[in-house]
Amino acid sequence: MIKWIKKIVHKCIVIFNRLIYRLIPVDDHTILFIAFHGRGYSDNPKAIHQAMMKDDRFKDYKFVWAIKHHKSKNLDIPNAKIIEYFSLSYFYYLAHSKIWVVNCKLPGYVLKKENQIYLQTWHGTPLKRLAHDIVLSEDATFYRSQMDAASMYKTYDVDVARYNYMISPNAFCSKIFPSAFAIDPSKLIETGYPRNDVLSHINEQDVMNKKKELHLPLDKKVILYAPTWRDNSYVAQGYTFQLKADFRKWKEILGDDYIVLFKPHYLIINSFKEDEQLNGFLYSMDATMDIAQLYELSDILITDYSSVFFDYAILNRPIYFYMYDLEEYAQDLRGFYLDIHKDLPGKIYRNEEDLLVDLKNNVFDYEHLKEFNAYFNNKEDGNASKRVIDILYKEINHGVK
Repeated sequence: MIKWIKKIVHKCIVIFNRLIYRLIPVDDHTILFIAFHGRGYSDNPKAIHQAMMKDDRFKDYKFVWAIKHHKSKNLDIPNAKIIEYFSLSYFYYLAHSKIWVVNCKLPGYVLKKENQIYLQTWHGTPLKRLAHDIVLSEDATFYRSQMDAASMYKTYDVDVARYNYMISPNAFCSKIFPSAFAIDPSKLIETGYPRNDVLSHINEQDVMNKKKELHLPLDKKVILYAPTWRDNSYVAQGYTFQLKADFRKWKEILGDDYIVLFKPHYLIINSFKEDEQLNGFLYSMDATMDIAQLYELSDILITDYSSVFFDYAILNRPIYFYMYDLEEYAQDLRGFYLDIHKDLPGKIYRNEEDLLVDLKNNVFDYEHLKEFNAYFNNKEDGNASKRVIDILYKEINHGVK
């Protein structure tokens, strides 16, 4: 019953919005930010907001963040009004804001006026194929949504048609985004990712403070283990993940010089069972935590098919790929953009013991990492946020810098 009531309310709000959104005037000095469908204050929109707060050109602007369950989260976002995602206020500010800064695909019910500016920041350089680049048979459907290929493509096309600008973080994305999103290349701005600016300006005292906040030891090397979800492993509540890491073995091989931060993707619903024997060695991070907070703290990254390695590579620190199910993933799921045996900035391991021995012995090819960064992180110089807001300000003021 509750589910049906929610659906009816949802439809009523959407219909009401269609009727009145043109009656709400656009305010040239209001900017709306949305990250991961209202999941929180994070990613590229957060970095752009913070850059605008420090820029005198935006001192008279009103910043609005749409966040789910924001009252229970007890958020405090400086110099910003927080509204509830998918509320009447949300639809009001969609119609009222001059600029939308968003890092995810907006639903089809969202309406945009001609005099509004939609900046799509996206949220990562993709390893796995995206949108139009996913090749499906006519009768194939996506695992959780059961949506067919044509319907899936349409959801992207509707959103892309609304973009004024889409951030490309690097030369690689400038090459593949036109195909993946069926977007006019002229709408792409190759600026680098604003969220990565902090990785070029690391403050060691901030790192120490963050470690203390998370109750981590200050005298050990930190390994960040960040596996992603599998498209074909899911239940009604979300994607599942069968952990193939024997952390007791990790502790045995690595010894007392290391600790491990285990950070699963936020789409994964599995609950991780704590092991008392791993106290002081393994630290389980909240899946909904912004992983960018953990990059600076860690000395080493272990991942699989997650695109986190593109950002992490900026730090010039070792990256190891634990891909125990490589054949299944490559053949049965979405496929890759890269030749993973040549292009990844680290070695692929099928056996975790081999991985751990190499990690402990500092076996890593830094020269290959340097070559990787020259192409995939060619714009990550700590100034991406400035490049983005310069473009937005020029657009708002019709060419005035």
